[in-house]
Amino acid sequence: MTPPARRAARLLSGAGIAAALLLPAALPAQATPPSRIPAADGTKGQELPGMPSALDPEAEEVACTPASQEQAKKQDWSRQRLDLDRLHGHSTGEGMTVALIDTGVATGAAGLDGRVSAQGAAGDDCVGHGTFLAGLIAGTGGDNAQLAGVAPNAKILALRGTDPRGQASPALVTEALREATAARADVIAVAVALPRRDAALTRAVAEARRAGVVVVAAATPDPPRNGTDEIPSRTYWPAGEPGVLSVADMLRTGVRPDGSLRTDGIDLVAPGAGVVSGGPRGDGHYLGAGASVATAYAAGAVAVVRAAYPGEAPDDVIRRLTATAYPADIPQLDPYAAVTTVLGAPAPSVGGERAADPVTVRDTAAADRATSRATLLVLLGGAAVLAVLWAGFAVSRARARGWRPAGAGGTE
Repeated sequence: MTPPARRAARLLSGAGIAAALLLPAALPAQATPPSRIPAADGTKGQELPGMPSALDPEAEEVACTPASQEQAKKQDWSRQRLDLDRLHGHSTGEGMTVALIDTGVATGAAGLDGRVSAQGAAGDDCVGHGTFLAGLIAGTGGDNAQLAGVAPNAKILALRGTDPRGQASPALVTEALREATAARADVIAVAVALPRRDAALTRAVAEARRAGVVVVAAATPDPPRNGTDEIPSRTYWPAGEPGVLSVADMLRTGVRPDGSLRTDGIDLVAPGAGVVSGGPRGDGHYLGAGASVATAYAAGAVAVVRAAYPGEAPDDVIRRLTATAYPADIPQLDPYAAVTTVLGAPAPSVGGERAADPVTVRDTAAADRATSRATLLVLLGGAAVLAVLWAGFAVSRARARGWRPAGAGGTE
């Protein structure tokens, strides 16, 4: 092979290798599969027992949820998403009382530091779910401050809205609402959701609102064990009552979990999958999920807002939470923004701090697709040019050999 031919061959070979290397790097959107939903606890290698929202109602004997023997090793994704570390520099819910209507709360639970009072049997939490939620609202995190709740200086008033196994009823929820109103709670968190409206429950909610209480309620019950395919979309109560902040659960990606019960009228979503908190027995941790978990986070957010803005009326508190929520198909709870935003005036960004006002992220999907198409066309055009050059080189070599096949007699 002559020196010019060898140089041409090396040039073509190098160009071909470069094109092969550039092609996969230039088109990641086509080559990379969609991102997966993160592990249940939002961390690598951390496994914790699940916290049930109710016990088997048909079992002959009730076995309470056992104490967890595992402890979380790091902060879960939900607290990072809610920016609790920075939030606590502005408000911790000092002076606020959150009435929690669920399965009860163990008054001596780890991380609640004697800040729980209970009405009647509500101090005995066999299921453990109410204690789990209380930790999200007002827990200190015990030995791990990174696992503190939204309002770690608030107090919890425990009320039963269920039977000992966690089955809710309108009569129990109604009575609990009245007790919370009489106790002058600042926030009422109703972690259960009922499928039918009840006149007495409607009156109890209205009485609480007239007394100046912010009522937060789960938009749906936690999904049943046998799936949700046959359950039609409906409104649940008391979340559907006027003036109640209706809260649903979201995954780390911001979407609602697969299998969630369908409903409408949701005001906010908050983390509700792979959330870490404690239970009524021992100092171990559990993982919890569902709209009830999201409701606990929202109730804690109401507590820190009311502590920071004691003069705001209940409707103004709700407006603050919804106005400062991260913009999405359903607004996402942002308690740090709710506490630090001055409504009615733009909040400037100071240094590296995030602006308190929610920022609408520009949709660049169309531009990205156009860029990918243009890159693909350039690469295909380059490949075509290389093919033409290679064909020209092959023809010139064949002509030089007198059109004989390579290696068929003669020498180069």
